[in-house]
Amino acid sequence: MSEPKEIKNRIHPCLRPESTRELEVERLLGLGATFVGDHRKPDGSGWAILADPEGNEFCVLRSASDRRAMEESPG
Repeated sequence: MSEPKEIKNRIHPCLRPESTRELEVERLLGLGATFVGDHRKPDGSGWAILADPEGNEFCVLRSASDRRAMEESPG
């Protein structure tokens, strides 16, 4: 188990995947990332915060296809 984080990241990358955000989150979790925070909203907007095995945090944003699907959905 890693030690608790003591200082903020010097950088905080935000990823915009080619696949959907949900598929990318699952793929990254399978590669060893951990889930840190969920800022996804029921309407499909928002982001997920993950951390690499060393504790460096990053966000996974909606993909272009996620954004198009939201724009095309009736509402």
